[in-house]
Amino acid sequence: MKTAVLLHGTGGSDKDYFWFADTKQALEANGYEVWWPQLPNADKPNLQDALEFVQKIAPALDEQSFLVDHSSACPLILSWLERLDHPVAKVILVGGFYQDIHDGQSHLMLQEKYDWQKIKANANEIYLLNSDNDPWGCTDQQTRPAAQKLNAPLVTMFGQGHMGSGTFNQPYREFVLVKRLLGVDETGTSPFL
Repeated sequence: MKTAVLLHGTGGSDKDYFWFADTKQALEANGYEVWWPQLPNADKPNLQDALEFVQKIAPALDEQSFLVDHSSACPLILSWLERLDHPVAKVILVGGFYQDIHDGQSHLMLQEKYDWQKIKANANEIYLLNSDNDPWGCTDQQTRPAAQKLNAPLVTMFGQGHMGSGTFNQPYREFVLVKRLLGVDETGTSPFL
């Protein structure tokens, strides 16, 4: 069975997390087994605990697997990809940060340095989606250096904030672009429309 992994950001959960439920439903309707866990220390995540958790608990990944994540789970995915011994099909990083955004805790999810070549080799496709006005500082400008190192498309979402935030009243119950990039949107249109 094809596997998809959804990883939430800081303060998130395995229930009612913005656009995850809709994305999970679309993936399952297309034959994917979806793993959407409650990550440890959700209110103040740290890379060591989160990485250990996904490496021990996650389902087996293969060249058909999708990894989709939001916010603080984005640097977690980079660290996980760096440690895989085979590629996954597709990675979608939404509203992530790849350097300290000076919020007092983002640095806890970052590695000192990344093996960008290994990360690229372990994902057949990588997409980074960030807004130009993310209130947490996870903007397209902050993400640009990581996109360049990964040689991956950076999709700037104009005026879309964090693409899911209770604090900033961004309910974001559906994320059509993510579903299109995954190939599970039923509209049948181009992923970039």
